[in-house]
Amino acid sequence: MRTRFWLLAGIRWLSTGLIVPVAALLPLERGLTIAEYGAVAAVQGVVVLVLELPTGGFADAVGRKPVFVASAVMAVGSYAVYALAHSPAAFAVATGLAGAYRALDSGPLNAWFVDAVHATTPPDDRSSVVARGLSGYASIAGVGIAAGAILAAGLVAWAPLGRADALALPYWVAIGLTLLQIVAALILMDEPGRAEPGRLGASIRATPRTIATGARLVLRSRVLAALMGVMLLWGFGMIAFETMTPVRLAELLGDRDSAASVMGPATAAAWGVSAVGAALVPMMLRRWSMVAVSVVLRIVQGATVVAMGLAGGPVGVVVGLLATYAVHSAAGAIHETLLHERVGHEHRATVLSLASMAMHPGGSLGLVVLGAVATDTSPGAAMIVGGVVLALAAPLFLVREGKGRGAATALPPMLDHDGGIRPAGDAVEARHD
Repeated sequence: MRTRFWLLAGIRWLSTGLIVPVAALLPLERGLTIAEYGAVAAVQGVVVLVLELPTGGFADAVGRKPVFVASAVMAVGSYAVYALAHSPAAFAVATGLAGAYRALDSGPLNAWFVDAVHATTPPDDRSSVVARGLSGYASIAGVGIAAGAILAAGLVAWAPLGRADALALPYWVAIGLTLLQIVAALILMDEPGRAEPGRLGASIRATPRTIATGARLVLRSRVLAALMGVMLLWGFGMIAFETMTPVRLAELLGDRDSAASVMGPATAAAWGVSAVGAALVPMMLRRWSMVAVSVVLRIVQGATVVAMGLAGGPVGVVVGLLATYAVHSAAGAIHETLLHERVGHEHRATVLSLASMAMHPGGSLGLVVLGAVATDTSPGAAMIVGGVVLALAAPLFLVREGKGRGAATALPPMLDHDGGIRPAGDAVEARHD
């Protein structure tokens, strides 16, 4: 099961790595202004925000496999339109399809793996098995993105049909990989008892109820609400190292082209380091609890971003970027494991979508606030602010459940397989400690 999960993850993230280096360059090469590209890119965020929760509920109601396959179909459409686009409207259609793809893709594969673990693993071993699987997934994602970025650079350098066509070539290769992903998912993802043809209509009608119940689970659980708060602050802080790093490099180097040439290999190296960091998660969890590791990783990541803001030269920024990504995927894998521990399989994808939704407004706020700080003060100052916000998420991992004074920590009620409420004592046995 874990091998199939990792194989599907590798195919999925390799295609993403292919398009990361050229996503902004292709529309600019085809005549869009920077302002037009910004407006086009914003379409994806709006679509994700609108569709994130409904698609998560759909995955819980209909099944993980059909939603994961649907996301890949949307990705093929997005890549094809993007590769052929020559106008702002066409690129907006492509990014809109990308938003739908990202919303559908948020959760079903991981939820499928966790469901399988919970169905085949004794309760006492589930947390460690899930953590190993998700940390491996994060490592493979990092390697896939790094390998895709390097492959894209090679394709662009090799393509003989002109620069604009060369920049589109990674998209055509990504389409081929995504078609392979669809075939692999149809073969490898076993999901007994879900998406039966006669129940499809009932499953679709059940989606709003599934969403509402998933939202109630979050509202009734202090721990889940705190984990959503972590995502909000993380979304804000990620702008500091994802968006501000090239701006900071340009500030230090005095030239945007030089900054762009540094960012390519630095990004590939960062995701490679991220994969190594994620691979170390099982070793860390053998010695410390998930909460303890999460607190330390958030503080360390915040400190590395602050160091990037204080760095006196480009070498310091790049070293800080590598250090930031060394803990990035590891922190994400453990955070997701904590989410899975708090919710049953009927609402797992919904809660993952809620977490993703929490990250989007955090990122939007980060773009506004940190952009203003960078403009009024400096990009370095913006990175310092973002790093501090990242570190502020650490105390949220210490939140515990409880009702009234001196109440014992308790998990929220979960839904059983028949849709009824089961008592907290029958919920997942892993504790948030």
